Amino acid sequence: MKIKTIPNPHSGSIKLAIGLSLAVATLALASCATTQRSSPVQVAASNPTVTYKYRNDDELIQANQQAMTFCDQYQALPRAQSFSLDADHRNVVVFECVASTQFAAPAARRPDSDLAYNFRTDQELLDVSRDAQVYCLNSGAPEMSSDIAVHTNGSKTVTFHCSRR
Repeated sequence: MKIKTIPNPHSGSIKLAIGLSLAVATLALASCATTQRSSPVQVAASNPTVTYKYRNDDELIQANQQAMTFCDQYQALPRAQSFSLDADHRNVVVFECVASTQFAAPAARRPDSDLAYNFRTDQELLDVSRDAQVYCLNSGAPEMSSDIAVHTNGSKTVTFHCSRR
């Protein structure tokens, strides 16, 4: 027994309608996928930091010099972000590494002039230490030592000495 197929006069229209439906569905899915894709949004950023404990002004200057070495790998300079005391009442300083363009250039000095600065706070000491260190580096004498004098009025003077290694 043979089955006779009767052609449907609307079969072309049905195929066209199914094809158009599939095309529209594909476009709809593609547009959904496009609108659902997004880029990440930065919500915070911070510079690298390094923390040191110190007991006195000399150790604070050493911490600043070590922070300069640490920040150098980021082509940056250290800036004191915070000062605090730990549970044992030791001084703690947190340095963040910031682009050197954020610092003003130290004042020009005669090559034979002393690098002497008056200071009262740890922040002031770090600021003048950084200025002296930049001066020493720029003058070709990267090694730096310092002497600190305490005055009767409570102020202090630090004198930096640059030397070639």
